[in-house]
Amino acid sequence: MASVQKKKFIFDLAILLILNLLIKPFWILGIEPQVQLKVGDISYGEFAALFNFSLMMNILLDFGLTNFNNKNIAQHNHLLSKHFSKMLSLKFVLAFVYAILTLLVGFLVLGYDFRYMKLLTILCFNNFFLSFILFLRSNLLALHLFRVDSILSVLDRVIMILIVLAMLMNVFGLEVDIMNFVYAQTLGYALTAIIGFAIVLNKTHTFKLNWDWKFNRLILKKSFPFAILVLLMTFYNRLDSVMLERILPGDQGKEQTGIYAKAFRLLDAANMIAYLFSVQLLPLFSRMIKHKENIENIVKLSFTLLLTPALIISISSVFYSNHFYELIYKGESEGHQVLALLMCCFTAISTTYIFGTLLTANGNLKHLNYMAIGGILVNLVLNFILIPRYQAMGSAVASVITQFVTALIQVFISYKVFKFRLNKRLLVSLLLFILALVFANIFTLSLTTSWMLNFLIMLIFSGVLAFATGMVSPKSVIRFIKYK
Repeated sequence: MASVQKKKFIFDLAILLILNLLIKPFWILGIEPQVQLKVGDISYGEFAALFNFSLMMNILLDFGLTNFNNKNIAQHNHLLSKHFSKMLSLKFVLAFVYAILTLLVGFLVLGYDFRYMKLLTILCFNNFFLSFILFLRSNLLALHLFRVDSILSVLDRVIMILIVLAMLMNVFGLEVDIMNFVYAQTLGYALTAIIGFAIVLNKTHTFKLNWDWKFNRLILKKSFPFAILVLLMTFYNRLDSVMLERILPGDQGKEQTGIYAKAFRLLDAANMIAYLFSVQLLPLFSRMIKHKENIENIVKLSFTLLLTPALIISISSVFYSNHFYELIYKGESEGHQVLALLMCCFTAISTTYIFGTLLTANGNLKHLNYMAIGGILVNLVLNFILIPRYQAMGSAVASVITQFVTALIQVFISYKVFKFRLNKRLLVSLLLFILALVFANIFTLSLTTSWMLNFLIMLIFSGVLAFATGMVSPKSVIRFIKYK
């Protein structure tokens, strides 16, 4: 890859990460925990189960259009004006189908309960707006307008933060409850969708909503493999909390789902880094593959840049989980073991975001779909066995095993498809880095100073270890800084 292109990628990625690391962790680790503490684990667990159920139905809402559009427009920029209005018409129809079927399945599975159905209806609206934002952003990413996308990626959360903060401070008599919390999300998503639409519309030469049967059949046929992949991966990523709420009886299921949600929230915050990395990699990989460029170096660079912080976060969370938990949830410690276990998933998920994105860009969706089916089967079997006995902890065990199995399968497929050379030097560096991180956490945790200072020392030490073990090359960092 040319040095100018590599410099732009790193710089734009830095902007994206800085904006998101300033805004989204505050929402996930500052705002959401306060809301859960106000409404209680049972009420929040009920919301978490319905939220994840509505996400599992998202296949009907998007049908793979976002990933297909990202890859397609990245390779053929001139198609934006031609395809945008037609795909938008299709997306509105899919949204209607999604809402009807989600409410119908919800009614059949959950039974008629006015509170449930009302909440599920609003969540359907929220998911539509969120899906619409992601579709709009896929056009910006495909055009490599990464900086504009960076702003749009945090705008919804900024709006939500302002509204929920007003609730927490009882401004204008606003009270914190689950419905008001969901309405705040609706407003944040809706305003962001309107602004994003105006930006993308400005990049198109012509726009007129029209229904084209021939075009829609072609697009749905091409996006179908993407849709199946999204469906399958959403199932094995979001199935845990739904199964917890359904398998365990009464309020116990809701309470355990709430405890699981507390731990999963931190994993979700960490996953934000990996996801942001992957959405920039998809159009980049797609374009490089189309032009038959050597991608081995950029894959290695992406792997080391993402896996280094992933390992630091995962391993340190095992040792410091009780401290993290008590800090975020105001002295509560129940469930910190679930957090320690779930955070190990971050390393596997980060690996998936690199190699899964690479295989998606190359069109190896059949391999990925078989992998995802295997992941669902593993997750289902483990959850049915472990949840009745170990509750939230059992679901966390199932999640860790599933994520690592599917991640390793994707690495294996990538090496076979792209005929990558086995990088023994990287494997040795990886092993040394993991062992050194374990030692660093054990050592710093034994110090007599405050845990926050111990954690800071561990982070500094981990940064040094990343260079010392060869996980991050000093020459590469210097070369990026010196790029003109």
